[in-house]
Amino acid sequence: MSVAPTAAPRPLDGIRVLELGQLLAGPFAGTLLAYFGAEVIKVEPPGGDPIRQWRIVRDGASLWWRSLGRNKKCVTLNLRDPAGRALARRLAERCDVLIENFRPGILEGWGLGPDDLKPVNPGLIFARISGYGQDGPYAARPGYASVCEGIGGLRYVNGVPGEPPVRPNLSLGDTFAGLHAAFGVLLALLNRQRRAPHTGQTVDVALYESVFNLLEAVVPEYDGAGAIREPSGSTVTGIVPTGTYRCRDGKYVIIGGNGDSIYKRLMHAAGRADLAEDPRLAGNAGRVDHQQEIDTAITAWTATLDSREALTRLEAAEVPAGPIYNVADMVTDPHFLARGLFETVEIDGKPLKIPAIIPKLAETPGATSWPGPEIGSHNMEVFGGLLGLSAAELATLKGQGVF
Repeated sequence: MSVAPTAAPRPLDGIRVLELGQLLAGPFAGTLLAYFGAEVIKVEPPGGDPIRQWRIVRDGASLWWRSLGRNKKCVTLNLRDPAGRALARRLAERCDVLIENFRPGILEGWGLGPDDLKPVNPGLIFARISGYGQDGPYAARPGYASVCEGIGGLRYVNGVPGEPPVRPNLSLGDTFAGLHAAFGVLLALLNRQRRAPHTGQTVDVALYESVFNLLEAVVPEYDGAGAIREPSGSTVTGIVPTGTYRCRDGKYVIIGGNGDSIYKRLMHAAGRADLAEDPRLAGNAGRVDHQQEIDTAITAWTATLDSREALTRLEAAEVPAGPIYNVADMVTDPHFLARGLFETVEIDGKPLKIPAIIPKLAETPGATSWPGPEIGSHNMEVFGGLLGLSAAELATLKGQGVF
């Protein structure tokens, strides 16, 4: 496996993270921290994280794993075995952060909860990710992204009126939870550094709350005006015009013409000076009242042009617009390439492109040091080096199925 040079300092250098989670939400938080310099020790069951075998598998592991597992030191432990839990406890004593996404109560049952570890590591930051949070009447429910996106409000507003809610072909609830967990960890680290040295805390992240956090004005509009935001197809309720429009070649373009001056430029570009200068449509409120008339005019215009020509005219008019890309479009786009959005690693001598991780930091950028490694790749380094177990002890534990 290729290893990238890491000459530049990274903001989380010196921070050690113990990742106990599996699949996506907890591991994605760990990936973010590892990319920016944290030493992430990922604990997997002896058979490995199930995501290693999800979707497209090549050379014994999923291609997704090579991205999600990057920069992590992978060890195996059977946490159902008392000896495995004892080793996990010893690792936690030496870490700054612990990330887990088990169902609430599981770690407490294993003696690895926050109250169990605080006496041996009072500065430990304990990031907990679950479907519904660590307390409340739903805490014990299993919560996958698909379910939590529904109860968290995201699915309701996504789709076409009168049709079943649409799920984007991604596990957004998991990813958003991972983002929130990483953000919470950084806040807790900052607090520990600036205000409470050697004092950790628990970061409680729920998948349904992570999507709930993205709902913009949905709550105040309901409370203040009794309005329930409904699905709106490819448009956004209360902002006009912004939508997706079909062109002559069958492709779609996205146009955001909702600024007052932008709207005028858009309609002039579409040959509709009458609508551009119509005083009824000078502000967004008026355009909302006449949304169908405006969208009909834009749809009629784009239908006369191929998508490339439509985008060229819109760019000349300084109207925000763009195509709808699939991954094949992205990996060849000159702007994506110029911005460095892809990194190439090698797996058994074969190159593999994986996405870079943002944000971009000018002085302390993140980097991929190695792709997701094989199961247990770092057992000897971590258990022998960090914990100081002898070769004989390691052999005995391995023989007992502890790792």
